[in-house]
Amino acid sequence: MDGIGDVAVGVKRGSDELLSNSLYNSGSDMSSISDGTSNGSDSKKLRVEDRMEAPPSRVLHIRKLPNETSETEVIALGLPFGKVTNILTLKGKNQAFLELGTEEAAITMVNYYSTVTPHVRNVPVFIQYSNHKELKTDAGNQRAQAVLQAVSAVQGGGTPTSGSDLAAASSPVLRIIIDNMFYPVTLDVLQQIFSKFGTVMKIITFTKNNQFQALLQFNDPSTAQQAKIALDGQNIYNSCCTLRIDYSKLVNLNVKYNNDKSRDYTRPELPAGDGQPAMDPNMAAAFQGKDSNSLLGALSPLNAAAAAAAAAGRVALSGHSGSSGVLLASNLNEEMVTPQSLFTLFGVYGDTQRVKILYNKKDSALIQMADASQAQLAMSHLNGQKMYGKVIRVALSKHTSVQLPRDGLDDQGLTKDFTNSPLHRFKKPGSKNFQNIFPPSTTLHLSNIPTDVTEEDLRLLFSNAGGTVNAFKFFQDHKMALLQMSTVEEAIQGLIDLHNYNMGDNHHLRVSFSKSSI
Repeated sequence: MDGIGDVAVGVKRGSDELLSNSLYNSGSDMSSISDGTSNGSDSKKLRVEDRMEAPPSRVLHIRKLPNETSETEVIALGLPFGKVTNILTLKGKNQAFLELGTEEAAITMVNYYSTVTPHVRNVPVFIQYSNHKELKTDAGNQRAQAVLQAVSAVQGGGTPTSGSDLAAASSPVLRIIIDNMFYPVTLDVLQQIFSKFGTVMKIITFTKNNQFQALLQFNDPSTAQQAKIALDGQNIYNSCCTLRIDYSKLVNLNVKYNNDKSRDYTRPELPAGDGQPAMDPNMAAAFQGKDSNSLLGALSPLNAAAAAAAAAGRVALSGHSGSSGVLLASNLNEEMVTPQSLFTLFGVYGDTQRVKILYNKKDSALIQMADASQAQLAMSHLNGQKMYGKVIRVALSKHTSVQLPRDGLDDQGLTKDFTNSPLHRFKKPGSKNFQNIFPPSTTLHLSNIPTDVTEEDLRLLFSNAGGTVNAFKFFQDHKMALLQMSTVEEAIQGLIDLHNYNMGDNHHLRVSFSKSSI
């Protein structure tokens, strides 16, 4: 059969056929096969416990499958971990044997499912090593062969032929396009939204045709189908960031790095790759915890951004209703910080309305953003960053607004009202600035540069703000440039000091964080 490669498939109806057909190289899995009949006898329970100690094998024994489980659903359990080379289903016993291409893949699969209970059709199933090292089956079921032919063709880089329609509908991988992306959508936001429907195994994000896209792999095709039906056409944020969802032709994603662009939740030990933030092990554990599915109550900007912030390990969601646009920033450098500096930094993520440095606790400040979504964005990006030499903490405040001092009361300039400031970045609905919101980084994007200003002028300007300029690159028209500082803290300092800096002839320099590197 074309395209099937080294994948074989067989369907057996009972343990007597297993014996008569000599399916295995050695030994007997009969003790485990009788486990599926679960009549409660002590001897059979004992055998299950004994079987848990079986040495690793690329053949896995899957028990307690729901009635009418398809071969596709069984194969989908193994696909995230590598090539599936053989399958044997025991329909009458609600069991199956799955053979993976390597023992390493099988070990990864068993380890993963020991922390995240595998489900088929919302029923928990049990996976353990088989006593046998290899499956030998006949090719008796044409429909299952078609599924595996499609799987094999895609895994091998070919194009599925007769099984392609089946493969698309049966794929656990979804292709996601975000339309009207006025707010940034991160990998963590997608994980929180889609994990409401089942276990998200892997995500890869990328930009294609100037659109943010993602491939997201569930642990089984039926979950992918439920998520597609429920989420296709929904907005992540109010009136923007619309999800367009399709099935991918791929059935398994190959993720090499765990960072802000791609993630394999089954392999938290993967490297971060060059210049990418690594995934915190605590975060990996949080994703595999049972509570991650409930973080997103509804597809609102508030919950999505809060989920993103929580997913980044930066905030706890408990204790706050999340309806406030007011933030509490603490551990500030009270000798250096001013309302203006907080306005400029937090203004990268929204329109800062009011800032109040607390009179009796000058290392803390209340910052009121234009709305709760902007507050969440600022919190998720700025909590844990260094400002004036100190790691700042940013959390939601219980206050709903920042009060201005009463008329005639001097509060030493600790409270400022920026409501009518001309420096707000996001006043215009649908502004391009919504698409250019990035976490603090060493690289700054400069714009509105006068034509007579040189690279040397700008290097000197940012060096004097404190720090070392490592690299610089003008855009073609010389009105914009990228400038790289040696640390993120230096870049934050440069942005605070030089955003809106008057370069002469009323040219005010605009500074923002960039996702690019030079």
